[in-house]
Amino acid sequence: MNKAIFLDRDGVINEDGGYIYKPEDFHFKDGIFDFCRAAGDKGYLLIVCTNQSGIARGYYTEEEYLALNDWMLEEFKKYGVRIAKTYCCPDYPDSPDRKPNSGMLLKAKMEFDIDMAGSIIIGDKASDIEAGRGAEVGKLIYLQSSYDKPNGADFEIIISIMEVVKFL
Repeated sequence: MNKAIFLDRDGVINEDGGYIYKPEDFHFKDGIFDFCRAAGDKGYLLIVCTNQSGIARGYYTEEEYLALNDWMLEEFKKYGVRIAKTYCCPDYPDSPDRKPNSGMLLKAKMEFDIDMAGSIIIGDKASDIEAGRGAEVGKLIYLQSSYDKPNGADFEIIISIMEVVKFL
């Protein structure tokens, strides 16, 4: 079985500027490349799970989202980071894949034979933590943001992505 780190996109990988679909608006968070390299070196698969309701809302097209995603993956490669896969839920508001539901994580579990108890999810919204709980991810990490803080005491709170290195 494999272990994985599930990363939310907007707010964890990049600054969350709301409905981002163009490379010129996409700004990587400090430390994300270093953190991802360290996680990969420890044997974690890196998997992005992102809600993208801007598609369903008509703010941008699926093609525009896919072009940005391809650009993002190429940027990671430039820094020696391999993202195993990106899962996207373009639906709004109801879908078994849309976080806080766990559909994207469970699809990854099946596709990559992931040991969920040995895996980590990192998100900046309560919905990310809820998705991790529902998929029985072993370590839940909330990257502190201006969004709603998750309920409960079963997660770690961090201020910087590099703080996660201590949990690897």
